[in-house]
This record gives sequence, structure tokens and C-alpha cells, in this order.
Amino acid sequence: MMSTRALGLGSPLRRVILSRGLAPNQALIRSTFTKRAIQTESLPPSAQVDILNKQRLLRPSSPHFTIYQPQMTWIPSIFHRVTGGALSALLYGFSLAYLVAPGTFDSVHVVEFVGGLPDAVKYAGKAVLAAPFVFHSLNGVRHLTWDTLKFMHVKGVYQTGYVVFAGTALGTLALVLL
Repeated sequence: MMSTRALGLGSPLRRVILSRGLAPNQALIRSTFTKRAIQTESLPPSAQVDILNKQRLLRPSSPHFTIYQPQMTWIPSIFHRVTGGALSALLYGFSLAYLVAPGTFDSVHVVEFVGGLPDAVKYAGKAVLAAPFVFHSLNGVRHLTWDTLKFMHVKGVYQTGYVVFAGTALGTLALVLL
């Protein structure tokens, strides 16, 4: 009785709240507290993994790339990683090929091979090699300027991104045509 008075519930309000008309239905109370029988079965670990994989397939996937507009903050970052990996794979692949067959991949044979190619293939090959090299180099300089805390605001990130793309186009043209 003291606790209801401390909460500000006077006797008329207590009578209304605790009256039989506002009391919860007894059938509802009984159905809430009755125990359900739960059926269990022992499964081997492989079956548990199968069940988990089926549940994962039913989960909705994140829309990520399909709903976001491409931004200058992540496009050069992705290209920087891809070009770095491609240039590294090319360097290691050529180095391993030189070690495996040194007479085939020395500079004399490479120059003779490239000299025998048509001009269109030479220019296309130069562009394919020059574009990732120039982009990765210029974007690396961009990252080094960020290490000095320059251009670290949104406007600066976009400006340097456009400069890197323009420089990549000009540098690739210069390397292809020279």
C-alpha cells in the first residue's frame, strides 16, 4: 500500500486499476504461462553446417554498389589497388620467366619480338602498360601528399582525384606516342 502511495496512486485510482473490469483475462494469463512441448533431435556436425548455409542463402544481401553513386573517394582507391597488383604480377611474372628461360626473355629477344609486331599492337601494348603505371605513380604521389595532411578535405580530395585522372590521360598519351 505504501509503494502505490509513493508512486502517486491514490485510493480511487488504485481501485480503478485493480478492479476486476481492468484485470487481464485469466485465459490469456493461462495460455501465456503454459509450457509448449519442444521437439529436438540430435544432428551430426555436417547437417548443422548445411542448415546454417541454407539460412545464409535466405538472408537478404546488402545492396552496397547498386545503390551508391560512384564517388571520387573510392574509385581511385580501388584502381590504385588493382593497378598495384597488376604491375606487381607483371614484374614478378616477367622475373620468374627470365629465371626459368633466361635465353628467351633477355632484352635482345624481347626487342626483336616487339620489333616484329604491327604498329597498332605496339601502340595498344604501350597504352596497356603505360596507363596503370602512370595512374599508380600519380595516385601514389597523391597519397604521399595526404601523409603531409594536405588536401585532406573533401574539396581537396576531389581536386586531386581529377588531377590524377587528367595526368594519367596526358602521361599515357605521352608515353604511347614517344
